[in-house]
Amino acid sequence: MHPRSKFFEANATQALRQPSLQAALKQLEQGFVAGRAACYEALPEFEALRDRAEEVLNHTLENLDAYLLEYEARVIETGGQVHWASTADEARRIVVDICNQAGAGNVIRGKSMIGEEVGINDALEKAGFEVTETDLGEYILQLAEEPPSHIVAPAIHKTKDEISDLFHSRHRELGYHERLTERSALVAEARQVLREKFQQADVGITGANFLIAETGSNVIVTNEGNGDLSSTLPRVQIVTAAIDKVVPTLEDASLLLRLLGRSATGQEITAYTTFTTGPRRQTDADGPAEYHVVILDNHRSEMLAGELRPMLRCIRCGACMNHCPVYGRVGGHAYGWIYPGPMGSVLTPVMLGLDEAGHLPNACSLNGRCATVCPVKIPLPQLLRTLRGRQHRRRLNSRTARMGLSIWAWIALRPRLYQSITRLAMSIMALLGRRQGRFRRMPLAGGWTRVRDLPAPQGSTFQAQWRQRRQQ
Repeated sequence: MHPRSKFFEANATQALRQPSLQAALKQLEQGFVAGRAACYEALPEFEALRDRAEEVLNHTLENLDAYLLEYEARVIETGGQVHWASTADEARRIVVDICNQAGAGNVIRGKSMIGEEVGINDALEKAGFEVTETDLGEYILQLAEEPPSHIVAPAIHKTKDEISDLFHSRHRELGYHERLTERSALVAEARQVLREKFQQADVGITGANFLIAETGSNVIVTNEGNGDLSSTLPRVQIVTAAIDKVVPTLEDASLLLRLLGRSATGQEITAYTTFTTGPRRQTDADGPAEYHVVILDNHRSEMLAGELRPMLRCIRCGACMNHCPVYGRVGGHAYGWIYPGPMGSVLTPVMLGLDEAGHLPNACSLNGRCATVCPVKIPLPQLLRTLRGRQHRRRLNSRTARMGLSIWAWIALRPRLYQSITRLAMSIMALLGRRQGRFRRMPLAGGWTRVRDLPAPQGSTFQAQWRQRRQQ
């Protein structure tokens, strides 16, 4: 996917004008948000689990080099191979080389954000391989030639009628001529098409929710079982993961799994939770003959060494975007790359650069819902402010914004002046807006009043109310 984060403002404006997208995004509140809330209420120790998960992941990041080396040693002991990739280019080259050495023709992919991050599909297709996505959402998007719009439900922006039209158009050449409209029938048709792809595949590529240093295992969670088939049927398995996916022990992975499903889809646990360790052994009924793990850095070491380290705790549940009012209005494609929502607004500027993705840290009201629901307690608003600070210091924001911040900072550092100005401004606005109680237009606030009214101030300033309250 070619990044379009630079055009976030235009992308968002276009998204707001799409009725079908707006209808599809309502599923977030009705499904994922409600499901997460129900799971939270049903598990009294949820907050204690969050605290423990934060501790485990902070410890892991403090000792990341040791745990990565331990994981590599365990994989080699079980007969697998580990490949290290510093950049997306290196990861693509490694995967293509493995497929070439295997003499592969057909490649299947289970859902993998790292695969999307490095553009594995494009690289394999350019190298002459036939690549098929096996996750239903990803398969739909492959047919539509679109990128995912959500990290858990990649086709959430698609309506049932759009999927019906897509299948009717793209499956004709495979002998499916009837236009299906029922969800169950559409799923059954996709299953029939993909079954043949599973049987023909030479290489299966999956992601990894966790890499376990203690055993050399990788863990994937799915609700369709496609990850299991992609791992066991082809003769070569490739696992793609980032350096931050390693956890020390099986017990640590179990802790995080208790939080993952509940935070992502409102399930106590996903339908399939699969642990894979190395290639097929002589006593195994099935499994790959070759087992490769490609571990990617791609700027994560820079994050590890700096203020953005907490972002590496992310377990990719999507809770932050499910609860984000901005994502809930514009969807994932507006963010212009594979990681949308609050987590993407941190990751994308790191990986693509603030020059390319400078709008994203500012596409947030800093309301804090993302931090409140994050299962591993990532302080996302704080990280977004960090990126805004970097942007300001590098003079990447507009001259008007820099001047406005400078003026505000000069006034804010002088409390008496600040209080006098706010009292005066509030009094004037209250007087001018007393008739209607709101402003339809306001100088220097056009970004707000173009789409909503600005309420007129009422009562006294916060500082005045606070002084009064302390005197009581």
